[in-house]
Amino acid sequence: MAAKDLFHYAVRKGLEKEGWLITNDPLRIEVGDVEMYIDLGAEQILAAERAGEKIAVEIKSFIGASNISEFHTAIGQFFNYRVALEEQEPERVLYLAVPLGIYNAFFKLQFIKIVIQRSQLKLIIYDPIQEVIVEWKN
Repeated sequence: MAAKDLFHYAVRKGLEKEGWLITNDPLRIEVGDVEMYIDLGAEQILAAERAGEKIAVEIKSFIGASNISEFHTAIGQFFNYRVALEEQEPERVLYLAVPLGIYNAFFKLQFIKIVIQRSQLKLIIYDPIQEVIVEWKN
């Protein structure tokens, strides 16, 4: 099992503040002989518009030397996890959680926006200091 991301608990706390119940930390998925761990699994049970919704969240901090390299890794994980979820838990929606600063500086670059659109990436933008979810991007 991989180590928790630097901002793992900030995202978890932000989701809980929005009424999400963390059901898995991490969420284990196995397809065939391949075992994977997505950072968080959660269910919304409070808000009427999201009642019964289930999500999986892969958290990234983007603190390495190269944002594009970390983006490549995140995209690869996202694709694998999405396929695994389609096989094992198709009701669960997968999100990639990224810090607000990186979202504003890197995720708004034209090429990155194209990749996000074509990949149909769903994003959670979080503030790691305030431990809140700033925005959901579907």
